[in-house]
Amino acid sequence: MKLSVSGRAAATGVVASVTLLVCGSIAGAAPAPLAAAPDIPVANVKAHLTQLQSIATANGGNRAHGRAGYQASVNFVKAKLDAAGFTTTVQQFTASGRTGYNLIADWPGGDPDQIVMAGSHLDSVTSGPGINDNGTGSAAILETALAVSRAGYQPTKHLRFAWWGAEELGLVGSRHYVNNLSATDRSKIDGYLNFDMIGSPNPGYFVYDDDPVIEKLFKDYYAGLGVATEIETEGDGRSDHAPFKSAGVPVGGLFTGASRTKTAAQVAKWGGTSGQAFDRCYHSSCDTTSNVNDTALDRNSDAVAYAVWELSE
Repeated sequence: MKLSVSGRAAATGVVASVTLLVCGSIAGAAPAPLAAAPDIPVANVKAHLTQLQSIATANGGNRAHGRAGYQASVNFVKAKLDAAGFTTTVQQFTASGRTGYNLIADWPGGDPDQIVMAGSHLDSVTSGPGINDNGTGSAAILETALAVSRAGYQPTKHLRFAWWGAEELGLVGSRHYVNNLSATDRSKIDGYLNFDMIGSPNPGYFVYDDDPVIEKLFKDYYAGLGVATEIETEGDGRSDHAPFKSAGVPVGGLFTGASRTKTAAQVAKWGGTSGQAFDRCYHSSCDTTSNVNDTALDRNSDAVAYAVWELSE
């Protein structure tokens, strides 16, 4: 997540809506119900985080914009998606004198005029490997995309995933993407889901309140788990949903907290440690694979898939 709020520009967004595969029915029989969202194996998500950690370790300890670690991160995610049958596009831009990249992955098929999109920023700050911020969001949407492939979906709507560059410099990659969409392409986006820091070690369960439909979707999901939620305020406007929202695209997302302190009331709801930051390693060298709460990562990864499936119907 970007540290400061300044430098956020309006933009547009593209969303990819995905519809679930409907089983064929015999003549005269009622059609089978739409498939339920799959459980996302947290072990798979953690394996992606291990790879991102290895990439950072091999490249000066970070995966920051314009550095070798970021390029290697893009290559890692792209290879997984290409092998799974996605159509991938690498979009290039320049920020702070360095070349940056957005990775866009489209699942073939679906109505190109109705797009549901899920995204996360893939870059870290220069001071650390960025495993919670934002390897967690990046790994969760990667595993959700791979689950789409494993299911062999033939969605009614079009599904698109994105990994943004240079978020930590002021949402540069997502702004570039949105600003370079035509008005027609912007209008095709049904919604954009953003996932930034979803495995904080002292986690809260925060839901974006930018769009009432998407907000209710996530709140209802967590209510079904018996987990209380709060409205997300710490990162409001500070992540890659902001350019989409400014362009008039419905947005939503999840967050587990950054440098703010967890209160006693929040500990009563969620457990954890009162008086301690949600993520003590925010933007630090200790934001490693040890800096992730597995329960939060598991719940939020499942919530990513749930939202993609529900919004694609």
